[in-house]
Amino acid sequence: MKDEAATRRQTVRGAPCAVPCAIESGMRIIGGKWTGSILWHLKDGPVRFNELSRMIGGASKKMITERLRQLEARGLVRREVMDTAPVSVHYHLTDLGRTALGFLDELRKWTESLPPVATSDAGPEAGA
Repeated sequence: MKDEAATRRQTVRGAPCAVPCAIESGMRIIGGKWTGSILWHLKDGPVRFNELSRMIGGASKKMITERLRQLEARGLVRREVMDTAPVSVHYHLTDLGRTALGFLDELRKWTESLPPVATSDAGPEAGA
């Protein structure tokens, strides 16, 4: 049964995908919890870690650190250690990271246009 479901997911208009499709690949990059929010909050320029943590709110510092490391490894975010006392770390979007802002803004607009029931946490996947 799992093999059937995997085959169905990989089928696009009747042709099975040899590799993950572009949507799946893109979601693997930015689909992690808090990833889009991190990219969005870096849109206006460099942000210190603690400031970013406050901007995001509900994410733990451990989770933010994990996501920032993933984004840095993928080339979307650059970490810069400042030569100050005490040492501070700033995070910036790279040119590649900036390319995500257009569709993140479209996602924001789309989400704002949805009826409240569509954005409610009470849906069937709320417990997942």
